[in-house]
Amino acid sequence: MTKLSEYKHLGKVYRKQLFEKFLAVQQGHPGSVYSMMDIAVVLYHGGFVRFDSNQKVFLDRVVISKGHATATLYPILRNFGVIPEAEWENWGHTSSILRVFGNTSMPGIDATSGSLGHGVGVGAGMALAAKARGEDTRIFAVISEGELYEGSTWEGLLFAHHHKLDNLTIIVDVNDLIILGATDDCLKLNPIKDKINGLGIDTIEVNGHDYEELSTAFNINADKPMLTCMVANTVKGKGISFMENKNNWHYYNSMTEDQIELARKELT
Repeated sequence: MTKLSEYKHLGKVYRKQLFEKFLAVQQGHPGSVYSMMDIAVVLYHGGFVRFDSNQKVFLDRVVISKGHATATLYPILRNFGVIPEAEWENWGHTSSILRVFGNTSMPGIDATSGSLGHGVGVGAGMALAAKARGEDTRIFAVISEGELYEGSTWEGLLFAHHHKLDNLTIIVDVNDLIILGATDDCLKLNPIKDKINGLGIDTIEVNGHDYEELSTAFNINADKPMLTCMVANTVKGKGISFMENKNNWHYYNSMTEDQIELARKELT
């Protein structure tokens, strides 16, 4: 199996595993999770987030600023053996450490999140601290485009550029939807790439579901470390046709038997 075939396979497997969990626990944010799934697959399985298989720990850090999509990482962390199988099975029970929003009590989760607009600042702080300690640690901060409505995000970008944080990569998941509707109808953000690039931050634009584009972009950054922002154009709910580009799937919704059957078929 080629690397790209592996990514494609894992993207479907993880979406299917999460679909069954969302269905079982009757909660979650499938639209937001599925929009960034392919980014996470390449990030972790491409080796860009380095992993010590002996200690079962990641050597680099990932901040999921769009905290409602933290569950994206759960099947990945389970696959790496970071989340124990018993915890995966316990998800949805009151004693479970796996929550809708991420927090640092969970293995493999590096930052508590939920309130939007803090991920760039947190990631920049981690990156600056790693440099001060002389550590060879890369920081990846995944934010939603809705967080570009927050002034704290732009403060974080300015801070990162000022301190020349070449160990920080910011990924903007742009699915063109926020909880209120289409971003163009709420407050126009485009051209996002040009605006961030205008701050002096090297900014590239990719298809957030194209594994080859994602891999190439991450490889460029790995070969020549620099402060980088990746604008990843995605589809909310990617992988399940009736969820794609539908704002109401920001949250979990009840489904008909026909929808459940269709989703399982599309994720197989």
